Amino acid sequence: MKILYDHQIFTIQYFGGISRYFCELMNQYSHDRMINFRLTLRYSQNDHLAQMPQLNRYWTHRDNLSDSRFFMDIQRKIHVNFMNHIFNNQHEAIKQLQAQDFDVFHPTYYQPYFLKYLKKRPYIVTIYDMIQETYPDNFDRRDPAPAWKKRLVEDATQIIAISDNTKKDIVKFLGMDPDRIQVIHLASSFNPEKDPPLPRLGGEKNIPEKYLLFCGNRFSYKNFTFMIKALSPVLKKEVNMHLVCAGGGKFTDSEKKLIREIGLVSRVHNFPADDATLVQLYNNAYAFIFPSLYEGFGIPVLEAFSCGCPALLSNTSSLPEVGGDAALYFDPVDGASLADSVERIIADESIRANLIARSRERAKLFSWEKTAAMTKKVYETALEHYH
Repeated sequence: MKILYDHQIFTIQYFGGISRYFCELMNQYSHDRMINFRLTLRYSQNDHLAQMPQLNRYWTHRDNLSDSRFFMDIQRKIHVNFMNHIFNNQHEAIKQLQAQDFDVFHPTYYQPYFLKYLKKRPYIVTIYDMIQETYPDNFDRRDPAPAWKKRLVEDATQIIAISDNTKKDIVKFLGMDPDRIQVIHLASSFNPEKDPPLPRLGGEKNIPEKYLLFCGNRFSYKNFTFMIKALSPVLKKEVNMHLVCAGGGKFTDSEKKLIREIGLVSRVHNFPADDATLVQLYNNAYAFIFPSLYEGFGIPVLEAFSCGCPALLSNTSSLPEVGGDAALYFDPVDGASLADSVERIIADESIRANLIARSRERAKLFSWEKTAAMTKKVYETALEHYH
């Protein structure tokens, strides 16, 4: 069975859940003799691809560049024209689509450029979330992604949703028949049990001894401002507790102003974080806090679980589905609810210990092997429909 993946997410995303998802799928299939896959790519700055050099040979064209990490660094230094890369990558995808040397096509994002080149070959579309439809005021209404998404699900041979909650929202907003949607959960790429133990962060990184951890982007529905305000009284009471924010870029001027106004400049920290650093941060955090209003899945929850880090999660969207009984939940629009969950875990060490034990067991229910196996069945079903 020949699977063709396209360039889209690897052109627009340096790192993130979607590109990690496709890298992990391809990594699994690189060991499967029943699947022969290709990635229509000439250029990429994607960090997950750079960390998986074993996937280099599956690119359809690399323009004589043998090391993706080297190329990524060069691009960042000399600011190679971004739009030129999009054009060249799409040109490569169209060329491969026209060659028709594949059984199933699985685009990595929603741009429907490929429809006129498929020639009735089956295609799979994965829907990652319905955040723009749920919170339209938080996004630019000129963004074509919602319309693209609607167009793709109409004719897709099979539809994958990454959570039951996302499936429910697809049905709600796009009017799709639920029987056409297969739910396939994602997983964590962190496995401290297999990886060598890492020393505690400290010294040059100035990581505090006792901290709560927030990971990723902080804009709009990620609910960072709400979290800072809700945590303010707790942090002022617990003078040894800090807040570490991993990734998401440097604090903006407005974020710095807010942190200054509530008197927490010395207690709130921001660090860039690659995967190795993230594992260390999860391993040593007192707890992980995920205040997001909406997530299509929530890979950071499983990252925390796999590292034995207790999690405090919003009680909305897919997060209870992923966290199960292994997390404490709070109302993401009620600051007192968040503060209470933090105070509970600080006041009672047995609650924290119980969450750690449950989270490690919960993490075992999710794996990229399982994700890939279920996705392979979707490909096989699509191929059966095609024939």
